[in-house]
Amino acid sequence: MGRRWFIMGGMSAFLESLKLLSDVTRLRLLLLLDAEELSVAELQEILSMKQSRISTQLALLKQAGLVQVRRSGKNSIYGLTETDDDQGPAFQLRQLIRASASEIEEAGPDAQALRLALQKRADQARAYFDQLAGKFGKSYVPGRSWKGLAETLLKLMPRQIIADLGAGEGTFSQLLAQRAQQVIAVDSSEAMVAYGAKTAKENGFANLEYRVGDIQSPPIDDAAVDLAFFSQSLHHARKPQQAVREAFRITKPGGRIVILDLLKHDFEQARELYEDVWLGFSELELYEFLTHAGFQDVHITVVDRETETPYFQTMLAIGEKAG
Repeated sequence: MGRRWFIMGGMSAFLESLKLLSDVTRLRLLLLLDAEELSVAELQEILSMKQSRISTQLALLKQAGLVQVRRSGKNSIYGLTETDDDQGPAFQLRQLIRASASEIEEAGPDAQALRLALQKRADQARAYFDQLAGKFGKSYVPGRSWKGLAETLLKLMPRQIIADLGAGEGTFSQLLAQRAQQVIAVDSSEAMVAYGAKTAKENGFANLEYRVGDIQSPPIDDAAVDLAFFSQSLHHARKPQQAVREAFRITKPGGRIVILDLLKHDFEQARELYEDVWLGFSELELYEFLTHAGFQDVHITVVDRETETPYFQTMLAIGEKAG
């Protein structure tokens, strides 16, 4: 923020710059770079465009003196060209572009995607845990395992009422029931629900209840649960945004939603192999599902990357319902 633009060549160059701004893509780039310096890779992610297209437009903007580039390791970082001139054509052009944001349909989603990109950049804890995940378990240490760590975390979980939405046969529901006050497992398959209920009874989980229902309209009362949980189930919903809205409805004020789902991919075979309706979601799509439903303090993180084809990635999204 606070950058000033420099336009070389006076008024004639100013008029040439106006011609450049007739392209919506270039305007979107300048609006983003007005907010933050960004790499081409980050711009790709925000705009969902090919690198070649973005690089071509940046080259034109750089030639016009509107943007500058610096090196940071292997990356080229683009930002608005700085100048001490706070008046004249440069100032007018900057004001014009900022004013154009209200006329550009993509400006709002771009701003949201930018916030996610910056959140990802700043999330150093994730980088640390990614590094840890690559080492954990490779060297043998007696008694150390992911299972042991997971069991420990489950025991530290507060006693809550949890809705496991799209629970399947309920393996995860039974893990949660070890500590939760109550778990309501919802699935549309009567066979899955019957099997899960039978297994829960055999294992003595009196606090685990299975219900047949659609995650887009779960049979749960308003404001009844502390936590609404989707574990790899949202991409099976015909209307995932409606499912998230329903999660908001059943969650108590001060409660949370947790979503584990696939990052958007292009493995089309998943539709037949796993009955997937959606090929995952982008971080921006999940962010919009949650915020449009009413959840606040949304945080989205990629928590797992498979090392074998088709290289699925898993996202964790968390949001809170205002108390």
